[in-house]
Amino acid sequence: MLPDASRPLYEVKANLFKGLAHPLRVRVLEVLSTRPETSVSELLEVTGLEASHLSQHLAVLRNNRLVTADRRGNQVYYRLAYPQVADLLRVARTLLGDILETTERQLVERSGLPELPPATPAAEATGGLA
Repeated sequence: MLPDASRPLYEVKANLFKGLAHPLRVRVLEVLSTRPETSVSELLEVTGLEASHLSQHLAVLRNNRLVTADRRGNQVYYRLAYPQVADLLRVARTLLGDILETTERQLVERSGLPELPPATPAAEATGGLA
């Protein structure tokens, strides 16, 4: 694989989003965005994951440079690598809220449409194209 610096930006962005493409990784980032740092034991408690699964997700987040880790004694602490990660999560939440509002408005608008008759057996067999 080519180093990030020689790859097109859209590929680098896509890989960043692949790193975010798991609900538990997003959850870990949300937890980390609420405090300066969090121990692995706290992350285990909050997420309910097994240690091996959390470790795999944290490795993906580290490889995508979204989090950093610091070992102190027998405990490892994680933090967001950049404050913009928290901003990204906030923007995503706002965007999802807007999408849901639009969808709800569209459903309400459709509720004023007249009822359609039930599909005939022939229409059901052809997916409504009879």
